[in-house]
Amino acid sequence: MISYGRQHIDQNDIDSVTRTLKSRLITQGPLVSKFEKELCKETGYKYASAVSNGTAALHLIGLALGWKNGDIILTTPISFLATSNSIIYSGARPEFVDIEKNFYTIDVEKLEKKIKFLKKKKKKVKAIICTDFAGHPCNWPALKKLSKRYKIKLVNDNCHSLGAQINKNKKYSSKFSDFSSLSFHPVKSITTGEGGAVLTNDKKLDRKIKLLRSHGMVKENKFEMWKYEMRELGYNYRISDIQCALGVSQLRKLKKFIKKRKFIASNYDRAFKNIKNISIPKIKKNYSHAYHLYPLKINFQKFGISKKIFFKKMKQNNISLQVHYIPIHLQPYYKKKFNTKSGSFLVSENFYNQEVSLPIFYDLKKNQQEKVIKNIKKLLKI
Repeated sequence: MISYGRQHIDQNDIDSVTRTLKSRLITQGPLVSKFEKELCKETGYKYASAVSNGTAALHLIGLALGWKNGDIILTTPISFLATSNSIIYSGARPEFVDIEKNFYTIDVEKLEKKIKFLKKKKKKVKAIICTDFAGHPCNWPALKKLSKRYKIKLVNDNCHSLGAQINKNKKYSSKFSDFSSLSFHPVKSITTGEGGAVLTNDKKLDRKIKLLRSHGMVKENKFEMWKYEMRELGYNYRISDIQCALGVSQLRKLKKFIKKRKFIASNYDRAFKNIKNISIPKIKKNYSHAYHLYPLKINFQKFGISKKIFFKKMKQNNISLQVHYIPIHLQPYYKKKFNTKSGSFLVSENFYNQEVSLPIFYDLKKNQQEKVIKNIKKLLKI
């Protein structure tokens, strides 16, 4: 079965993990801080906190920024559930803003209209979480101007776009956002099995993150080594040295991984560009895509086939596609809790109806990609 994504593990990764398994410390040891330092070098942020997963990273950001009941956090409907769920964890309320038609990231014009609308109702927006969807960065220069104008914190849900660039700068996120979250799930560009990270340039908030990821607990007495103090209600969001050993090894290959993803994407581009009722991913001028995903838009109605049947037929041919994402506001929980409705965010809903995530990962072979392309064209009678 050809899946839409998977990890690449080589002998260097295995050796790195094995060395750590044979060492004295397999958790709360030196590999965690080493991985954090390497992430700072890669992203340009001053501080990094490696954590158990991307969801934990987002939750910790909300806690560090003091989100609470009554606060409004704006975000996109086209993201994984964790993006908006993390807002609810802290007691705040998520409000959605539709995506851009061309790049599938949050629409800055609609975002400003939403801020102005809420301001008239005397409701203050505390922060904005923007997802660099599929690996394409948001319009961060415009978002930064907006955040300064309205004094709103910016959070980059950067789980898709490690290795992406704006104006040839892979460290763009550290220039524009107050916080960034990363995920190292196996389908991401690099993996630690499960894992995530919080990135920031704020020393005080970084200390808060590190406190909260480990039970809100500190050990500062060198002479009474058993002594610890719980200063806040924290969580066990730690990551192990075993995972970070893999992360350090994987991060060294990021450039190679992104290069291969771009090559695969270029093959899909050639295969599907200029075909009526099919849209390949567009890239904003002076932007570079990381291609965590390859989202192809297909107008199934025009091709006389339902999305359900299309997926079923592809699976029968041992090709497992995926969809990213069901708009969050259409989820039953959100409809019930926040009274969200179908038809509220038409660009997102139309995108969902047409989007198909094609297989894209380092070990995808030429004949496998050709099989994917051939079967899609056959089903659509192209």
